[in-house]
Amino acid sequence: MKYYKTEKICAKEIGVEFDKNGKITEIEFCGGCDGNTHGLQNLILGMNKDEVIKKLEGIDCRGRGTSCPDQLAKILKSLS
Repeated sequence: MKYYKTEKICAKEIGVEFDKNGKITEIEFCGGCDGNTHGLQNLILGMNKDEVIKKLEGIDCRGRGTSCPDQLAKILKSLS
């Protein structure tokens, strides 16, 4: 699994791995709200990265202009 640095959120890194079809096979948030990040992990496992980007891009947390889901979307977008 490859880890990516995040900005302006509690999770300092997000690790993600894909299969050959671009579906997420593994994901890990290093830090952040434990229950929320585990819930997010369970929801997006097996999803295509483009679908995840559409659903999560632009979500804000506490007026930071970003969030754990938004940072994940940015990471996935940078890999497209």
